[in-house]
Amino acid sequence: MNWEDFRHWGRRAADWAADYHAGLRNRPVRAQVAPGAVLSALPDAPPEGAEAMQAIFDDFEQTLMPGMTHWQHPRFFAYFPANAAPVSVLAEYFVSAIAAQCMLWQTSPAATELETRVCDWMRQAIGLPDGFTGVIQDSASSATLCAVLTMRERALDWQGNRAGLSGQPRLRVYCSDEVHTSVDRAIWIAGLGEENLVRIPTQGATRAMDAEALRAAIAADRAAGHLPAGIIACTGGTSAGASDDIAAVMDVADAEGLYTHVDAAWAGSAMICPEFRSLWAGVERADSVVMNPHKWLGAQFDCTTHFLRNPDDLVRTLAIQPEYLKTHGADGVVNYSEWSVPLGRRFRALKLWFLIRAHGLEGLREMIRNHVTWAQDLAARLEATEGFEIVTQPMLSLFTFRHLGAEDLDAHNQDLLNQINDDGRIYLTQTRIDGAFVIRFQAGAFTATAEDVAMAYDVITDLAGT
Repeated sequence: MNWEDFRHWGRRAADWAADYHAGLRNRPVRAQVAPGAVLSALPDAPPEGAEAMQAIFDDFEQTLMPGMTHWQHPRFFAYFPANAAPVSVLAEYFVSAIAAQCMLWQTSPAATELETRVCDWMRQAIGLPDGFTGVIQDSASSATLCAVLTMRERALDWQGNRAGLSGQPRLRVYCSDEVHTSVDRAIWIAGLGEENLVRIPTQGATRAMDAEALRAAIAADRAAGHLPAGIIACTGGTSAGASDDIAAVMDVADAEGLYTHVDAAWAGSAMICPEFRSLWAGVERADSVVMNPHKWLGAQFDCTTHFLRNPDDLVRTLAIQPEYLKTHGADGVVNYSEWSVPLGRRFRALKLWFLIRAHGLEGLREMIRNHVTWAQDLAARLEATEGFEIVTQPMLSLFTFRHLGAEDLDAHNQDLLNQINDDGRIYLTQTRIDGAFVIRFQAGAFTATAEDVAMAYDVITDLAGT
């Protein structure tokens, strides 16, 4: 394909994308294919010669699309959203066409300086105070890894990268059992070991980390000769929206001199609405905060904003400056590759810039407030329906429930969930709360309407036989 061919196919791709989104409500949300069906339809060996673009496009539509789960479907109520607002998709089109590698200021000055600006826009939007500085990471998993590496280096007086962990005391990191599994992976990759991730019990309706138990665990570790390194708190845990008392956690962290990272990957988007900020009161005292505009705000994946109270600690942990990566004659520039694990960086700031300008903060606030209201209304309707139990009340737009009336409730609700997802009109997922199997509901699709959420009630109750 040359660029003249691209002109034709680019128009066709835009038409296809608009038609695809216009017809999403007519498609089943989750892919309705058996394991291996797509693989068996693909040739075993690559083609030796070039194939016509029309043939490739036909196979895309006929072979691949039936095996796609439609994350942009307005009735995608599973996991958390991974929204892609049209203006964000358009921005990614330009990013792909420019195809810049934005690792250094000099490799694309506009990309670096736009990232600085839009991160500060997001800082203001979610209410973090002056003094926090942002960087766009690929995902919250990477931001959490950056935080854990920084905890490690600070605790070891910046000697871990140089000397390794051999001969050092056990480094300990603290979190509740409600945090995302990306925390576990960060601990593995940082070389600390799963046994040194200390799980603190939770309490109350918000399933918050017990601050006194946290304090006691740190004291016990110091007495045992271990080296506490940091605390990872969460606002809006993946399972059911668990939210730590950030102020209480920070009281412990300040007293113990520990680095603190707050994971608000999903719920952080809601902080553009001032009325929800009580959920993370005290966050201004954290060292590191992460939230994902690519979840609830509509920036196409991947786009994670990572905020730092003192970015020098992160840069000291990650920066490597061989001669071929130095920028001579431009003092004071920021090279964001020194703020992240990968050297290579995409121009992620462009889609966030397009998104914020095209919708405005008030437009994004309206969407989030609607989702919260609609989820709360659905939970109330289910709670008032005989045979249903709300297991965890709505945390923003997320709640869990189960259907009663069977001897084996776990098996019964697993069967109900399977029926719902095989039906195709909506898509839900599951979790466990205090060991019990429950069904999750989360409203967050960019194009969802009140009617889409109301349909969830009809599907759930119809298939439950109520």
